[in-house]
Amino acid sequence: MTLEPTWRWFGPTDPITLKEVKQTGATGIVTALHHIPIGEVWTTDEIMKRKNQVESEGLRWSVAESLPLHEAIKKRKGSYGQLIENYKASLRNLGHCGIDTVCYNFMPVLDWSRTALDVEFKDGSITTKFEAKAFAAFDIFILKRPDAARHYDDQQYRLAKEYYEGLDESLREKLLQTVLLGFPGSKEAYTLEQFKLALTEYDDVGDKGLRENLYAFLREIIPVAEESGVFMALHPDDPPWPLLGLPRVVSNKQDVEQLLAVMDSPSNGITLCTGSLGAGIQNDLVEMAERFAKRVNFIHLRNVTRNEAGDFLEDNHLDGDVDMYGVMKALILEQRNRADNGRRDRRMPMRPDHGHLMLADQHRSNIYPGYSLFGRMRGLAELRGMELGIRRSLGL
Repeated sequence: MTLEPTWRWFGPTDPITLKEVKQTGATGIVTALHHIPIGEVWTTDEIMKRKNQVESEGLRWSVAESLPLHEAIKKRKGSYGQLIENYKASLRNLGHCGIDTVCYNFMPVLDWSRTALDVEFKDGSITTKFEAKAFAAFDIFILKRPDAARHYDDQQYRLAKEYYEGLDESLREKLLQTVLLGFPGSKEAYTLEQFKLALTEYDDVGDKGLRENLYAFLREIIPVAEESGVFMALHPDDPPWPLLGLPRVVSNKQDVEQLLAVMDSPSNGITLCTGSLGAGIQNDLVEMAERFAKRVNFIHLRNVTRNEAGDFLEDNHLDGDVDMYGVMKALILEQRNRADNGRRDRRMPMRPDHGHLMLADQHRSNIYPGYSLFGRMRGLAELRGMELGIRRSLGL
């Protein structure tokens, strides 16, 4: 037995085909029905259409990532009640069709945040980064969010101002479009005015309110997941700290402990994302993998190089500041425990999360940042090799 090697595939519009994915070593597909508007029900017909497409290539639809939450649910405003009922219906339909793992997140407005998507890495490949002064420059001088400056100390403000003044108009526009980029799998982005409006919708929510809304959502959803045989896997914040005056509530060990305690159920679990959590210098990923191993329902493995200023760069999977060996060892031991105890969730799907854009892929158009073929294939190969070495060393 090994951790199930999986691959994120964005459906028929993905420039990478299932035939190519099959040659990477992945056996499971992580996908979603991106063509269905957020908040609408995923019908069994649509789910089975995608499942049959995946299985026709000899692969398995392993994880639904993501079954996204409508912003009204996070804010608990408007038609959130009906939207939760729609979410329940989608969960039931997924379970009925044999899709037993669902990844989702509770990040307000933005799904992830970067300040550059085309950084040349030391080997010539292309990666992404988050630079604190660049993001502050966007917040204060491009977005011009009211009272933004008070969220930064004097040095952070000075660095942001110097950075902004060093940009010409085209670079300012590029930073704007990078921050406003939408969900993975989509090239659509907010306009600046749409983004400003989306932020104001959270003015009366705050940290406490967002946590309460998350916990209320869990209390409604987890019983349905249990009945449907579905394991929910909440993805952590990326990056794991507040941005733009918005709260972040799945960013550290304490946050995870609190959300898991809301519903003590195998169906209430997390996506252990070593890149998202690893961007926070306060997070010890080996400790978190060991502490929360029993409730890890999905695994994203990637690495970052980070600093105390809040900057991070997406590194190679086995390099960077995350102890990937330690994390992998903890997960392997957990899988053995699940197998020994006959747990249904012993499959433990894992995917290489992001990969550099390498020369062999640079001819392709419409590759979403981080989701190239060869960069992820390299990561998957390295991770599978590390896993085999650890298993042999443990006598497994």
